[in-house]
Order: sequence, then structure tokens, then C-alpha cells
Amino acid sequence: MSREYAESRIREALRLSRGNATKARQQVIAWSYEDPRLLMALAQPHLTGIVAHAVNRVVEHPEGAIIDEDIPATPRTLDMAPDTFGKEILKALSGAGTAIFGHESGSPALSGRRKKASQSHIDALKKLAGRTPPADKK
Repeated sequence: MSREYAESRIREALRLSRGNATKARQQVIAWSYEDPRLLMALAQPHLTGIVAHAVNRVVEHPEGAIIDEDIPATPRTLDMAPDTFGKEILKALSGAGTAIFGHESGSPALSGRRKKASQSHIDALKKLAGRTPPADKK
């Protein structure tokens, strides 16, 4: 019943807003402040997540609310000069010297030159390459 009620109110909001979804959302939010039945119908599918979030918040901060010390008074400063910040972003976006997805380990930006393989590594690869797969048992 509550799902049908919420859907009927949403349809009404869409009709009043002449199909404008943004205005309909705003109308439904305004109605939900005054209509607890509508609010419950909208929130019910998400209630488990809402309650889990509230419980985790209290577990993490037993005093209740977020402690003022957790919120910095001033934002952190950048590690670079303000005049080079935009250039660094553009450089990163252009892909110059950046890793390619899936090729991070071979990227010169991350690893420089490849290291020479040790002799034990070479021997292990040769040993693996020399093996033949076992014959299928019938």
C-alpha cells in the first residue's frame, strides 16, 4: 500500500509540474515534510541502509555527533605553488608521462627502466618453458 501511495503522489507531482522531473522532485520533497506517510513510503526501501549508517556513526563516535576536532578549521594547503597547479592538472589530463590503464607496471612514469632479471628468475622461466603439459588421462 505504501509503495502505491508514493507512486500516486509522484504521478500527481509530475502532472502538476507538466512532466518536469526536477520540479516534481522538489514538490515531493516539500510534501514529505508535511506528510509522514509519504516520507515513510519513500524511505522504506532504504531504511536498512539509513539505520546502518546511523548505527555506524554512533559506534565510530560514541558521544554522538562528529567531534569538532575532526573538521579542520582551515583547508589544507597545496603541495605546489598556486601558479603551477593548473599546469600540473593539464599535464596529468594530457597523459604526458602518465601510466596507461593496464600497463602501470611498465609505465616509465612509475617504474623508470625495467630492472634486469636475476639468474634464478631466468632459470625458473626456462624450466617452466621446457615442461610439456601432462597428457590427458582417458
